[in-house]
Amino acid sequence: MFVKAGRLATITLAVGGFALASSASAQDVKYPVDTVTLVTHSSPGGGSDVYLREMIKFLAPAMGTEFAVENVKGGSGAKAIAKVATSPADGSIFYAATPTYINMSLLSKPEHGHDSVEPVVGFFLDPQVIYVRKDSPLTSLDQVIAEAKAKPGKQKWGTGTPAALERQALEEFKKRAGVDVTIITHDGGGDMMINVLNGSLDLGIGEIQEFRGQLDAGEVRVIGVFTPERLPDFPDAKTAREVGIDMVVNKFRGIVGPKGLSPEVIKAWEVAIPKVMADPEFQKWYQNANLIPAFMPHDKFVPFVADFVKQQEVFFKEYGITEVE
Repeated sequence: MFVKAGRLATITLAVGGFALASSASAQDVKYPVDTVTLVTHSSPGGGSDVYLREMIKFLAPAMGTEFAVENVKGGSGAKAIAKVATSPADGSIFYAATPTYINMSLLSKPEHGHDSVEPVVGFFLDPQVIYVRKDSPLTSLDQVIAEAKAKPGKQKWGTGTPAALERQALEEFKKRAGVDVTIITHDGGGDMMINVLNGSLDLGIGEIQEFRGQLDAGEVRVIGVFTPERLPDFPDAKTAREVGIDMVVNKFRGIVGPKGLSPEVIKAWEVAIPKVMADPEFQKWYQNANLIPAFMPHDKFVPFVADFVKQQEVFFKEYGITEVE
């Protein structure tokens, strides 16, 4: 999703206020099943996989049930969505939604797509950054663009699945910068990071939690961001806007489930998420990962997703993107 900075602030403040109100007034809700499976299309070590495994440590006590994360790869999320869409709507299974499942649905038109599942709640907005290996000669977005123009067709940029928002962001950045580079897709952020580290890719795009360990160890460097302003943790990394590319990318994170979920199940999530977001230990983790808390209850998340679908349809038409490679 490419939006103006003002809209990001509006979303964050609005849903943040709701989260505080819900946390203060909500009553405990008995969850109907003993174990909940959270399905992700992400490979182990990818963004969704990492944040889910961290969040369930706090979700379990908040919701009074056990959680498991299941990686279902294939079809840029098609297999994961199919698994959830065809499962019972009893609150036992959900999909960790990112823009990927919408893009996949619009581009490959699978039997089970975004309209086969029900948005439940939203969790985060996820800043997207450009990173390189520690010994890369690339030190800034300016240099990336300059060298790509000087040596057409030489640079290799890495992204996640073909339908990922990250891929979309790189395609738009490439077009607006007027450069000839090769964009290479992967099963997930973890796979892409390996190829950044071994030099197969000149750069990668992703979220901080995917490569936090390598960042802290000095194995990778952040050289650019797709946020309205520079991130405090990376003051030297320019925004795309600062190098003349007017882009802001906001990747949302939430959950969707099988159609027909009961109001009680949805309410349980609406009660639990603000509590989890307010936990000091979880706050330390998601702040360190540069995730922006943006809780959206069901009645806000449903129209948010519908609006995102419309935006993506316009984008794909504008850029002539018709199918997943």
